[in-house]
Amino acid sequence: MAWQQLHLQCEKKDVDLAEALLLEAGALSIVLEDAGDQPLFEPLPGESPLWDEVVLTGIFDATTETGSRQAVESLSHEIAAQVQASRIWLSALEDKDWEREWMSHYHPIECANNLWIVPEWLSPPDPDAVNIIMDPGLAFGTGYHATTRLCLDWLTEQDLTDKVVIDYGCGSGILGIAALLLGARQVYAVDIDPQAVLATNQNAARNKVDGQLKAFLPDEFQDFCQQNDVLPVEVIVANILARPLISLAPYFATLIAPQGRIVLAGLIEAQTEQVSAAYEPYFKLDPKHAFSAQEDQHWQRLSGIFTQ
Repeated sequence: MAWQQLHLQCEKKDVDLAEALLLEAGALSIVLEDAGDQPLFEPLPGESPLWDEVVLTGIFDATTETGSRQAVESLSHEIAAQVQASRIWLSALEDKDWEREWMSHYHPIECANNLWIVPEWLSPPDPDAVNIIMDPGLAFGTGYHATTRLCLDWLTEQDLTDKVVIDYGCGSGILGIAALLLGARQVYAVDIDPQAVLATNQNAARNKVDGQLKAFLPDEFQDFCQQNDVLPVEVIVANILARPLISLAPYFATLIAPQGRIVLAGLIEAQTEQVSAAYEPYFKLDPKHAFSAQEDQHWQRLSGIFTQ
């Protein structure tokens, strides 16, 4: 099956109208993309932030009357008369095996100290390495993002033997699973997104560590801690965002044992001073900030020892 694509670039305020017109005309799906280079950091569940300039792409079935090139070209003129689009253009899209197409973009990743992240549909390049078998599903954490890699590298540098670890903001569960494969005894994974809890449980089963990992929503985790003697723990990993990391500093201090270790990630360079200030009453932070350059951003990692 062939497809016709109608692309238009407009301001954020015109997106709803453009979407409605495309759907009314028979678009089977609509994709929204950044028209410039404006970062949008990971939103909370239910939030749908948009870029200031957006490219919308409506996809039409070219084998139908409404999806023919002539019909889509005519539609582009109609939309141009109603939406203040800075540009409109058409393109053809070849049919592919879309169920498997996204898989082609993933490949095994070698991290520090012989740790590998391997998509579950591929074979490990080194069967004798520590291999994390992953299918991220809809959750954050494939290992391709710099902040995830920074945390994984930190974990490989720790002695996790028989340690209890909290992975707060677990996403796909990759950090908690890595901790278990590196010798941790138990992981408690927490995320505000139910999809992340599901993905974490599924990936734990893939790696045969589901008996050592429990995943929770935040309220569920607090209830679990009140009913079970599981605190304090020796290690916390939290790869989220600066704002929640700052607000969580006092809470994390209640979860961790004296001399316990913490690693924080998800920060850009300009945020490290503010996050450090929030944690200094509780933790002795490593003054050396690990960082990774990615798309002209410096993603930072803070680590420290609980001292209170």
